Amino acid sequence: MNKRARLTTFILSGVAVGMLGLSFAAEPLYSTFCRLTGFGGTTQVAVARPTEVLDRVVRVSFDANVDPGAPLKFRAKQGHVDVKLGETMMIYYEVTNTSSEPVNAMATFNVVPHKIGRYFNKIQCFCFVEQTYQPGETVEIPVVFFVAPEMANDWQADDVNGITLSYTYYRATGPQAAVQTENASAVN
Repeated sequence: MNKRARLTTFILSGVAVGMLGLSFAAEPLYSTFCRLTGFGGTTQVAVARPTEVLDRVVRVSFDANVDPGAPLKFRAKQGHVDVKLGETMMIYYEVTNTSSEPVNAMATFNVVPHKIGRYFNKIQCFCFVEQTYQPGETVEIPVVFFVAPEMANDWQADDVNGITLSYTYYRATGPQAAVQTENASAVN
């Protein structure tokens, strides 16, 4: 093989390996991008409450959805709250297993308008945590959140007076769900 053919083969092999590597890194990179920017309504996770509370008030409404494959009843205990920017708020959702068998389920979420995701901070949340609900069991689950005071400094958020926090429950079908189902069967 001549020198030019080897160089071309080396470059093409490098591109192929690089593309393969990027395909494995795409999900974590996208997830990090969404968390940092609030893209697509991705909220932030806070470890501390803000030290400043502003007079500006926004109405936060709560939406609850269930995937058709999950035998659950899911609702927000209240329709909305009016919260000052920087004020910490706790609200509750309620989930009920309407089937005669244990159900493994997990919730996902987003906020709208999407541009507010970077300012909506959750301190405590039930999302992305797989739970097992026993037949007929009803559980109250809290969400602790605040809307960051920095939203007041964003001219693109000047028109926002309302935010909707939306959750959707899905039946969990991953490896963790299979292990929990096997453990529940072994107990019975």
